[in-house]
Amino acid sequence: MVEDRTLAGRLFAAVNFALLTLIALVTVLPFIHVVAGSFTTSAEMAVKKFVLIPTDWSIDAYKFIFSTNTIFRSLAVSIGITACGTLFSMLISSMMAYGLARRDLDGRRVFMFFVVFTMLFNGGLIPTFLVVKELGLIDHYAALVLPISINAFNLIILKNFFQNIPDGLEESAKIDGCNDFGILFRIVLPLSMPVIATISLFYAVTYWNTYLNAIMYLNESRMWPIQVLLRQIVVLASGLDYSSDLDSAVPPPDQAVKMAVIVVATLPILLVYPFLQKHFAKGALLGSVKG
Repeated sequence: MVEDRTLAGRLFAAVNFALLTLIALVTVLPFIHVVAGSFTTSAEMAVKKFVLIPTDWSIDAYKFIFSTNTIFRSLAVSIGITACGTLFSMLISSMMAYGLARRDLDGRRVFMFFVVFTMLFNGGLIPTFLVVKELGLIDHYAALVLPISINAFNLIILKNFFQNIPDGLEESAKIDGCNDFGILFRIVLPLSMPVIATISLFYAVTYWNTYLNAIMYLNESRMWPIQVLLRQIVVLASGLDYSSDLDSAVPPPDQAVKMAVIVVATLPILLVYPFLQKHFAKGALLGSVKG
């Protein structure tokens, strides 16, 4: 019986290893293909379709993308929106989550109901646009931040994490004369770095990937974030539209440009993630255990 169990355990481990390896390959190979494709010539892409190691290396796609200063301006816009938006969202989300985590807050369940309600229903695209327009936010970067400044899911994770902090710490701080803001910024937030890092990454990805709001609320092309400009580059490389700020003598390789656009749009977030990785899993799990 012991040998049978050992054999069964080894068989299970082998099947499990093979299955996980297959899943890992399915997940990683598309990324490798995208990166390799961005350095591949159009002729090779037309023949092979799926490239993992280019035969003929080429950087024409990146030359086309970075052919003018427009892309650097859009990168600066996206970095600014991401940094300011993430900071603002974390500030107001932390303050609201701390209030909802207080069990002595009157009407706490009512407020939580409205928070959860927004996860199921919203005003819709047209009403949201009309509200932004009436507030005078058209052609202002605030239109890319204020409508999405609080995410209900992120707020609930923060609230649940704050509830796990012992009440004795807050009581001790109050005895020492600390007010609610002091408790939040001097005690609660420093003890909540795992969840702060996790939610900050969530918000940063949201702001970095801002596309639809920029299309709706920003009419001037000089204000476009990187995602909108990259879409214009793909359209230009496809030969569908030549009305663009890009004016390059470099012939645009269609498929390679699309791959390079994905790399340029994804790389900044990938560079940030390793610095937050050690906090990411812990923050997401601890914030979701207790309701």
